Amino acid sequence: MRITGGIARSLKLKSPKGDFIRPSADSSRERLFSSLGDVVRGKTFLDLFAGTGACGLEALSRGAETVVFVEPNPKAQRIIIQNLEKCKMTSNEEPPRWDLLKSSALTGLKTLRDRGLGFDLIYVDPPFAASLYEPTLLELSSSGVLRRDAVVVVEHFHKTVLLKNYDKLKFYKDRRLGDSCLLFFNFEDSL
Repeated sequence: MRITGGIARSLKLKSPKGDFIRPSADSSRERLFSSLGDVVRGKTFLDLFAGTGACGLEALSRGAETVVFVEPNPKAQRIIIQNLEKCKMTSNEEPPRWDLLKSSALTGLKTLRDRGLGFDLIYVDPPFAASLYEPTLLELSSSGVLRRDAVVVVEHFHKTVLLKNYDKLKFYKDRRLGDSCLLFFNFEDSL
């Protein structure tokens, strides 16, 4: 598993032993960031279900202003920190370019709202077998953490059927990647 672009390109990331996390494949991340293009530069990025942190690290490498990783598993949290160190992204910058919330995605969204944080790009990749897509996307839509015209990208198993809209999240394109699919949603706030 490697960073596929930006200042940390080709750096090998630490992967977990065992199967408690399903890291995003290099090809999935490369396709995701190719689809997003330069829109990542200078934006705020939320990596829900962060796992190894590979997507958030990719965003930092490609010029995201800030990244928040949300991950409840202590082993995965340690891997995220180790990967940040490996990519030399743990400096004492003020303000810091990243934060790690040690919580579930739904609890993390409430914490982020309470902190008054907003995001331009959100990556949602829950465990494929879990039934977390609908509750997460509905909570995300009403959470108050999405900036106007935010883009939400959801990775899912290709046989999993997701809706085209989740309240204010409106589907606009998809990409098939082997057994995975990426669905892209725009946040359409009527205010």
